[in-house]
Amino acid sequence: MADVFVLGVRHHGPGSARAVGEALAELRPDAVLIEGAPELDAVAALAGRADMVPPVAGLVYAVDEPRRSAFYPLADFSPEWVALRWALAQHRPVRFCDLPAANSLALDVADRAPVGEDPIGTLAATASYDDPERWWEDVIEHRFHGLEIFAAVTEAMTALRPADGTDEHNERREAAMRKAIRSTISGGAGRVAVVCGAWHAPALLPEAFPTVAADNARLKGLPKLKVAATWVPWTSALLARRSGYGAGVDAPGWYRHLATAPDAAPTRFLVKTARLLRDRGHDVSPAATVEAVRLADGLASLRGRPGPGLGEVLDAAEAALAGGSPVPLRLIADELLVGHDIGSVPDDTPMVPLARDLARAQRRLRLPASAAVKPLELDLRRDTDRQRSQLLHRLAVLRIDWGQPAETGRTRGTFKEGWVLQWHPSFEVALVEASARGTTIESAATATLTDAAAASTDPGDVAALVEEALLAELPAALKAVTATLADRAARQRDTVRLMAAVEPLARTRRYGNVRQVDTEAVAPVLVGLLTRVAVGLPAAVAAVDDDGAAGLADLVDSVDRAVGLLNDPALRRPWLSALRAVADQRGVHGLLAGRAVRVLLDSGALDVGDVQRRLSRALSPAEDAARAAAWVEGFLTGDASLLLHDPALLAVVDEWVTDVRGDVFDEVLPVLRRTFAAFAAPDRRALGSHLRRSEQGGGPDAGDETLDRERAARVLPRLRELLGAPTP
Repeated sequence: MADVFVLGVRHHGPGSARAVGEALAELRPDAVLIEGAPELDAVAALAGRADMVPPVAGLVYAVDEPRRSAFYPLADFSPEWVALRWALAQHRPVRFCDLPAANSLALDVADRAPVGEDPIGTLAATASYDDPERWWEDVIEHRFHGLEIFAAVTEAMTALRPADGTDEHNERREAAMRKAIRSTISGGAGRVAVVCGAWHAPALLPEAFPTVAADNARLKGLPKLKVAATWVPWTSALLARRSGYGAGVDAPGWYRHLATAPDAAPTRFLVKTARLLRDRGHDVSPAATVEAVRLADGLASLRGRPGPGLGEVLDAAEAALAGGSPVPLRLIADELLVGHDIGSVPDDTPMVPLARDLARAQRRLRLPASAAVKPLELDLRRDTDRQRSQLLHRLAVLRIDWGQPAETGRTRGTFKEGWVLQWHPSFEVALVEASARGTTIESAATATLTDAAAASTDPGDVAALVEEALLAELPAALKAVTATLADRAARQRDTVRLMAAVEPLARTRRYGNVRQVDTEAVAPVLVGLLTRVAVGLPAAVAAVDDDGAAGLADLVDSVDRAVGLLNDPALRRPWLSALRAVADQRGVHGLLAGRAVRVLLDSGALDVGDVQRRLSRALSPAEDAARAAAWVEGFLTGDASLLLHDPALLAVVDEWVTDVRGDVFDEVLPVLRRTFAAFAAPDRRALGSHLRRSEQGGGPDAGDETLDRERAARVLPRLRELLGAPTP
C-alpha cells in the first residue's frame, strides 16, 4: 500500500506555507497533489519559471461562454504555491485535485464560498486570537513539529466537521480529490503528499475513504462544459478578505514579509511604515524607526511571544512613528497592510490573440498594468500619447475600463487628456469574451461599435457610438456607424430623440482634427438632423408635463451647445427661429418658454428691453403662479449674472415674488428654492445685498462705503482703452 500524507493547510497562510515546505523536504514524496481545478495541470509547469512572479491566479473559463469562469489565486505565502514550486524543482509529478471546473462551472458553484472556508481562523477566533497566524505559531508550531503539525490540524478539523457530512458540493469535491489520490497511487507512486484546505483533510485520509462506487455515484451524471485554462496576474488587493474573496486574508502585505523574510519581517514592515509616513509629510526619523523595532521586540517579550506579530508591530508603529495617534496609520493602512503588488506570467502563457495584442501594445506604449491607481496625463500632439489615448478608448469600447477619464485635466477639443489607470484581473475574462469579435483590439472594437449601432433604433444612442468611434480612432467603425445613424435618423419622427443625437455629432465634427480622423461623412447627417430639429421643435414642446419639460430643457441646452460648437450662421439661423417660435407659442410649459428666452438673449437674438417685457408678461398677476415660477426657473438656470447686472430684471422678479398670494406661495416655493439654490454662494449674497439697497432707496452701489469714486474715475480711461469701449 502507498503512503498518503495529507497536509491540511490554511489557504494563504505563511505558517502553513512554511510547514508545507519543511514537510515536503522531510517526506520527499513521489508525487504531489494540490487542491485546485485539475484543468490547471496543463499549465502547471509554467509555475516553475523564473518569470512567473506571484501573486498569480489560475483561470479556467468556459470556451463558449467566457463569463463563466473561476480564479484560483496563489501568492508566495500560499502553501499551494510552495508545494507546486517544490514539486517542479524536484522533478516530481504534480497535479491538481478537486471537482473539475468543467463540472463546477456548469453547476454554477465555482465561486461559491465553501463551508468551513477558514477553519483555522475559526479556531483562532475561538481561542480569542485576532490573527490566525499568531494562533498558528503559538498553538501549532510551538507545540508540534514536522508532520505532527498536520496530524494536529487534521484532528482539530475532525472535531469541527459535522458527523453527518458536509454539504453536497463539498462532498462532490472531496469525492473528486479521493479519485485523484487513487489514480495517482495506481500510477505507481509509493509516497503521495496531498496539500489541501484543512477542512478537507479528515475526508482524504485513506482509512476514511468510502468505497469507490460511493464516490463514483456522487460524480456520476454531472453537467459539463468545454473549458480552457491559463495563468493571469493577480493583485494583493484581491487576496484581501475585504475584496469579497472567501479565502482572503486581512493583511496580505504583512504576510508577504513573513513569507519572504520571516526573521526580518518586523524590521522590514516598520521600515516600510516609516517610508510611507514620510511620503505623506510626517516627520519620521531613522532613530524613531530603530526605536519602533526595539519596542516591537519588547512588546512580544511582555506578551510572552517568541517574536513580534502583526499586533506588536502595529502598536510599536503607532507609539514610535505616529506620535501615539492611530490616524496616520489609517492613512497608509491600504498600502501598508494590503499593498499594490501585481504578479506577472511568462510571455508564452496561453492567451487568446486579443490578450496577446494588448500585451504587445502595453509594451510598445510603455503602459504596464498596475494594481495601484495611477494618474496619466496625455498630450495628443505627441504620437505616443495619442496612441495611448487611442488604446484606452478602444478598451473602453470593449468595456475593459483599465482607464477612467479623470474628473479634472481633461478638456474637449484641446490636446490635453487626463486618465486614471488601475488594472483588475477580471479584465482578463473580459478580453476572452471580446475575442469572439476580433483578434486585435482595433478589429474587436470596430466590430463591437458596428454591431451595437446595428442593434440600436434610437438615433441618440447611435450618435453616442459615433463619438466613441472618433475617440477610439476607428475609421471603419466611424463610417459604418455614421451610415447607420443616417438610416435611423431618416426613419425617426420623434424630434426629442433626434435632439439627443445632435451634440455628440457636433463634437465629432468639431474635434475630428484633434484625433486626425476624417469626419466629412458626419457633416450631411448633422445638417439634416439640425434642420429637422428646428422644424419639429415647436410641435415637440406642446402639451408636455413637468418631467417632459425638464428633459426637453436639457436637450435645448444640448442642441444650443452643439450649434455654438459648429459656429455656422447657416445652422444657427433656423435654430434661433425655432426657439423664438417656442418663446412666442401660447400654452408652452413655463420652463421651456423661459429657457428659450434665455438662450435667445445669450445669443443676441433678443435685446434686454424685449426680455424685460417678456419677463413682466410671464410674471403678471394674470398668469398662473406655478407656470410663472417654472418660467423663472427656465430663464435663470445657470448663473445669477443676469440679475446681478440688470437691476430692472431683478426688480421684476423681486416684485413678483413679493406679490405672490400666500395660498400659492407654498406651491411655487420648491421651484424657486431649486432655482436660486443653484447659484453660487457669493452670487446669492450679492443678490441679497442688491435687494437690501433697493429697499433703502439706493442703486446697486448705494451704501457701499468702500467704493472711492474719485479713485475709480482715474482708471476708467485705461479700462475703456483696454476693452475697446467708446469714450462717453
